[in-house]
Amino acid sequence: MAEIATNLRAVRQRVDRAAGRSGRDPSGVELLVVTKTWSPEVITEVLEAGHELLGENKLQEAWTKIPELPASARWHFIGHLQRNKARKALGLFEAIHSVDSLRLAHHLDRVAGELGKRPRIYLQVNAAGEENKSGFAVVELREALPELLSLENVELAGLMSIPPAVEDPEAARSSFRKLRELRDGLEEEFEASLPGLSMGMSHDFEVAIEEGATIVRVGSSIFGPRGVAVSTVP
Repeated sequence: MAEIATNLRAVRQRVDRAAGRSGRDPSGVELLVVTKTWSPEVITEVLEAGHELLGENKLQEAWTKIPELPASARWHFIGHLQRNKARKALGLFEAIHSVDSLRLAHHLDRVAGELGKRPRIYLQVNAAGEENKSGFAVVELREALPELLSLENVELAGLMSIPPAVEDPEAARSSFRKLRELRDGLEEEFEASLPGLSMGMSHDFEVAIEEGATIVRVGSSIFGPRGVAVSTVP
């Protein structure tokens, strides 16, 4: 897997160029390397290449891998989170990208308080109303935001979305733009800070950055075709 470091540099260059095209400082865009199904041995190559921000979307998989990797790694959870797994997630991850309901946000706030933690959370938005995706509807998010802003033990990092699946990255541009416009509108309406936009993956992250993404979730462009899943525990 010697090409991982090369791929990582190439992706970072693409991130920087996309930021430049939109007149943004590249340092304002974080690259979250998605390590789903890859073993600790493979992930170590990312860390050895100097990149420490990693993402997992399977809690059971993360539970086995994270303890085997250097403590310098910073982990974000990007998958669907069940409330009964919140305590375990908060013990592993500094940020949760997939907070899809007011109920889950309240639960994370309570558990974080018990653990003495203050995780960053992204509010997942399902603006297109896709039945197979979780997330706040736009109207629902607007109604819930005052209550979300009152939570004491979590930090609202911003919004997250996964656009409808399309082959042409340009076809996702309007979805990314709408999330940015929604964020901007909510900040103005509620006089709130929602700085982050978690959007964009391997096939469309450059378009997402051009439309305002502050963190992109990239795996296959760095690792290549997905690896064999590592062992998990119940």
